[in-house]
Amino acid sequence: MTQKAVSMAGIFPPIPTPFDAAGEIDFKALASNFQKWNAFPLAGYAVLGTNGEMPYLSDAEKLTYFEAARKLIPSGKLFMAGCGCESTHSTIALVKKAASLGADVALLINPSYYKSKMDNAALTDYYRRVADASPIPVSVYNMPANTMVDLSADLIVTLSAHPNIAGAKDSGGNLAKLGEIIRNCRPGFQVLAGSAGFLYPAVCLGAVGGVLALANIAPQQCCDLLNLATQGRHSDAKALQLRLIAPNTAVTARFGVPGLKAAMAMVGLVGGNPRSPLQPLAAEQRETLRRILTEAEIL
Repeated sequence: MTQKAVSMAGIFPPIPTPFDAAGEIDFKALASNFQKWNAFPLAGYAVLGTNGEMPYLSDAEKLTYFEAARKLIPSGKLFMAGCGCESTHSTIALVKKAASLGADVALLINPSYYKSKMDNAALTDYYRRVADASPIPVSVYNMPANTMVDLSADLIVTLSAHPNIAGAKDSGGNLAKLGEIIRNCRPGFQVLAGSAGFLYPAVCLGAVGGVLALANIAPQQCCDLLNLATQGRHSDAKALQLRLIAPNTAVTARFGVPGLKAAMAMVGLVGGNPRSPLQPLAAEQRETLRRILTEAEIL
């Protein structure tokens, strides 16, 4: 199924899901966060990705969340919906429901529970079947730190030939591999950096933007970095990239979702606690995080 082409160029925060004291989704907090995010030149939002704690939401919660997000995302900004499930059947069902609720792109992390069986043949079949059935364009999502399955460059190049697979978000950080993908994929296939820690070099190689956890708490800086890179202002881009590496690491690999949520509170957003079994940051960790954000001029 070939759909209308979409542009995924720009910066997209993968938004966290705020929970109230009872552990339920806090939709008032979500609306408050969007009011602040929408003031920045973001290209759109990734809803229910890794930072949205998607694995911890029920199917009913996912749909309610998509519906709420669609109302809060302005029509000029892209709505990427995280729809990757363990089975092809479940993924197709969720993609169709997300599309009916107004999602523009389905972001598909790969199945990984039976990781030893997730070879190129299985994953090619998965992505092609979903893309064939999807009413909206889909994007491959490679997150080897969580799935323990690193999608190969050959696989992504093969998938790029499908007319309804619009692009790929790669959070692996292997720039040589990223370059190989960009060089060999079909014209018009859109590659997004999956981390602000390597956004500048990724754009230099041909990435069109990024889905960046850091963009939740430093949206203007992330947009500035993309603009500097695309404008060829390399000295300024390099300086900003280097300044953003430490805070990016803090809210991703070092402290993860709990760290990102703590950072949100520090910048005036509502992060709330993560869902159990994830644990909020300890006081000492919060102080370390605050120092890192201050040194990076985010606080």
